[in-house]
Amino acid sequence: MGAGRRRLLVIEGVSWALGLIAVGAYAAFQFGLDASTRHDLGRFATLQAIALEAGTPDQSLWSAARLRAWRRALDEAAPAPVAVLRIPKIRLEAPILSGTDDWTLDRSVGHIEGTARPGTDGNSGLAAHRDSFFRRLSDIAPGDSIELQTLHGMDIYRVERTWIVDPQDVSVLEPTSTRTITLVTCYPFYFVGPAPRRFIVRAVLVGDPAA
Repeated sequence: MGAGRRRLLVIEGVSWALGLIAVGAYAAFQFGLDASTRHDLGRFATLQAIALEAGTPDQSLWSAARLRAWRRALDEAAPAPVAVLRIPKIRLEAPILSGTDDWTLDRSVGHIEGTARPGTDGNSGLAAHRDSFFRRLSDIAPGDSIELQTLHGMDIYRVERTWIVDPQDVSVLEPTSTRTITLVTCYPFYFVGPAPRRFIVRAVLVGDPAA
C-alpha cells in the first residue's frame, strides 16, 4: 500500500472518529436539554397545582364589580403562575402572574414588570386591586409573615413597614440589596372612584443578614 493510500485511510479514520464524537456530544447535549426541560415543566406543573389548590380566594369583602371581573377572567386559560403568594394573617392565597394589565389583575396578583422576579434577589414588586385580592392589606402590620412559593421552594418574608405614597412615586420599586417584596395597591381602600394614592407594604426575607 502506497504512502498516499495510507494517508487517505488515516484521514478517513480520523474523520469518522471526529464525526462519532460530534454525534455523541450532540446526543448528550440533547439528552441534557430534554432532561432539563422535563424538570422545569415538572416544577411548573407543581406550582400550577399549588395555585389551583388555593381554590377560590376569600371574597367576602370584594366589590361586586371585582367579583364579576374575576369570574369573566376565569373563562380564559391562564399561563403558569410565576409564584404563589400567601399572607396567613389576612387569609390570602393567590397565584402571581406576570404583568399588571387589566385581565391579569382581575384574575390574580400581578408581578410588576421591571422588578426582580419573585424568589430572586432584589426588590420584587407585586400589585393587586384594593377591592379584591388586596382588600384586607390594611390589616397588615410590621412583623407579620408573608409566604412566597416559587419553583425553587418556599421563602418566608417579614413585613418591615407600610406607608402611603403618591402614584407618581416609583421609588418604592427601586432595586434593593436584599431579597425583598413590595406590595402595591390603591388607597384609600374604600374610596369611591379612582383612588388618589398608593398603599405600600415592604417585606424582607427572613434569615437575610441585612434584614
